[in-house]
Amino acid sequence: MRLPGTLLAAILLASCATSASATVRIAGDRGGQIGHYLQTFASLRASGEQVVVDGNCLSACTLILGMIPRDRICATPRARFGFHAAWMPGRDGEPVTSIPGTHELWKFYPSRVRHWINRHGGLSRRMIYMQGRDLAGIVPSCGEPNERRSYRAHLRHRYMSRTMRYGRAAAANDRR
Repeated sequence: MRLPGTLLAAILLASCATSASATVRIAGDRGGQIGHYLQTFASLRASGEQVVVDGNCLSACTLILGMIPRDRICATPRARFGFHAAWMPGRDGEPVTSIPGTHELWKFYPSRVRHWINRHGGLSRRMIYMQGRDLAGIVPSCGEPNERRSYRAHLRHRYMSRTMRYGRAAAANDRR
């Protein structure tokens, strides 16, 4: 039996394409509810996809550091991770630090990240930022820093990128 050419091409394409061949790009992520990020990053870890952090990865987004294997994540020179204690809205709507939520965050961070956080004052209401040399010691670079070409162009040519998108988890998290 002969398969039509388009059907055969589709079967061959599907058999060659794997989710591990794609790259997820994270940039401009302000965070949200911890549970949502745990689910999203568990799916991402299971997919085998590579992750490029190319901008802000703040709050719950930083869980990616403990959930994606180090050999599948890299950071561009624009990458910046922001850490703070977990919180929830209090009775009057004002943010109240969540000790259980903060412990949940803490247990997912690799020891090198926890040491860095401790050296910079610990998790509190104040956001602390990891970038540059500090970040390079924890997350591999996506390319050589002395390359003069645009990293955006580099990513377009090297990866089949897709940007990670998240739904707004809670209005309370927008009040930072």
